[in-house]
Amino acid sequence: MKLDITLKVTPEMMKDAQGNQKIALSGHLGTHFDVMNKEFPLDYTQRQGIVFDVSEIEGRDIEVSDIAVEKVKKEMFVAFCSGFIEKETYGTKKYFKEHPQLSHELIEALIDKKISIIGIDFAGIRRGKEHTPADQLCADNDVFVVENLCNLKKIIVVNEYFVARTYPISFTGMSGLPCRVVAEMDI
Repeated sequence: MKLDITLKVTPEMMKDAQGNQKIALSGHLGTHFDVMNKEFPLDYTQRQGIVFDVSEIEGRDIEVSDIAVEKVKKEMFVAFCSGFIEKETYGTKKYFKEHPQLSHELIEALIDKKISIIGIDFAGIRRGKEHTPADQLCADNDVFVVENLCNLKKIIVVNEYFVARTYPISFTGMSGLPCRVVAEMDI
C-alpha cells in the first residue's frame, strides 16, 4: 500500500504562508527539506522509516524518553506524528510560531544514531531563532529535516516500519527543497 504523506498546498494556504513566513517561496513552501548548504544525496530517496506517535505531548519539548529510541536504526527516516498539521492550518501564524519541537537531546540522539532524515508534521524541529541552527546541525551531520508532512497517523495504524520514498525538486543554491514523500507499507 502506498500513502502520500506530502502536504497538498492550496492557493489560499500559499497566500497565508507568504504572509506569515518570509521564506515560503524560496523552497520552503509546503512539504520540503531544509538542506541548508548541503546537497541531498540520491541514496536518501529510499529509506526504511518509522513513525513515533507524539500526539499526546503538549506544552513541552518532545524528549528522547517519549520514543522507543532503541528501534531507530542507522540511515532511517524517523518521523514524528504530533497531529499538529491536522489541528492548525498550514500557513497560519500560529502554525509557524507555536508548533511542537524536538528537544536538543532528542536531536543529538538521532544524529548519534546516524539516521538520514527527520520527518515532522509541523514547521520545524525547533522554533524561532533556534530553527536554523538546529537544521544546520542536522545537515552538518548528514541528517536532513523534512517539514510539514501529513497523514502520518495512517502509517501508525498500518505498520510500525515502512519504506519512505522522498523526491526533492532539483533546485540549487536554496536552503529548502520542496519534495514529495510517499510511504510504502505492507498490509
